[in-house]
Amino acid sequence: MSIQSNISLQPYNTFGIDAIAKQFLSIESISTLQKTIQDLQSSNQSVFILGGGSNILLKNDISALVLKMDLKGKSIFKKEENNIWVKAKAGENWHDFVLWTLQQNYYGLENLSLIPGTVGASPIQNIGAYGVELKDVFESLEAVHLQTGEIKTFNKEACQFGYRDSIFKNKLKGQFCIVSVTFKLSTLPTIRTDYGAIKTQLQVMEIPEKDWTPQAVSDAVIAIRSSKLPNPAEIGNSGSFFKNPEIPLAQFETLKTQFPHIVSYALPNNQFKIPAGWLIEQCGWKGKVVGNTGTYKHQALVLVNHGNATGEEIYNLSTQIIQSVKNKFGIELSREVNVVEC
Repeated sequence: MSIQSNISLQPYNTFGIDAIAKQFLSIESISTLQKTIQDLQSSNQSVFILGGGSNILLKNDISALVLKMDLKGKSIFKKEENNIWVKAKAGENWHDFVLWTLQQNYYGLENLSLIPGTVGASPIQNIGAYGVELKDVFESLEAVHLQTGEIKTFNKEACQFGYRDSIFKNKLKGQFCIVSVTFKLSTLPTIRTDYGAIKTQLQVMEIPEKDWTPQAVSDAVIAIRSSKLPNPAEIGNSGSFFKNPEIPLAQFETLKTQFPHIVSYALPNNQFKIPAGWLIEQCGWKGKVVGNTGTYKHQALVLVNHGNATGEEIYNLSTQIIQSVKNKFGIELSREVNVVEC
């Protein structure tokens, strides 16, 4: 496919920001990606890799060449006793891939149902939900170096996964394009229901405990997320905009004295996770409208585009929220969404 000029990225990001890509190319094969990289070696043209557009905020128009990852395909990499290794290409829709694994009776991804985005973007963020993170089921990934075009394999250790973090957001940011991810899944139907409202939702759905299966857990997670998070097709958003901060015991005890009803989750090493949504709500932001932007009426953690917001407007709102929470609680929120300026 040929490079297109002056393409609106509004259909390609869940915030619905009408940023313009000066150059745009759909990547449907690794060979196309490698040839594009080779062609760019003689110029100083930078590139921006675009997946599902679900965890980004386009702050302005994009002068870099936008490479839209449309690599598709799934395959069985290896089978061994009660485990199966499944390889998926980067352009596969994440939620569709999760549902496919369940249809094949491959288990481990059910708690990550309905997370927007693509398979290729999932390791960058080390996506997680309801007690499971991508690293828990991750085997390896393949990525193309954006300067040389060489394919490199990264194992779990090499990815340096952290909380919503990986080496691709830090040391190797902008250096590689992920083209496939391999997952180690189970053929035994074990389930995780100990986090959040999964058990409660299963009971609401009137499913007897003896019938709690990975598919039931997936259905429960889908129901919970659908009730809490807005559909990007109806109102522009990028899901959770901020990370849940983690604070040490001494700071938590001080805050507990000031705010007896503070919501928290104990972590190892005397750390406590405080839900960012709770902090934001306590500062009066839940459901607040600011110009074309605001926070979602059912979840303060989600920033929304009420129609014609620019990336700059949403970014400025996030800055106000960060300062507000810092002033009240002494906690500085970090953006989970990747802010794009290129």
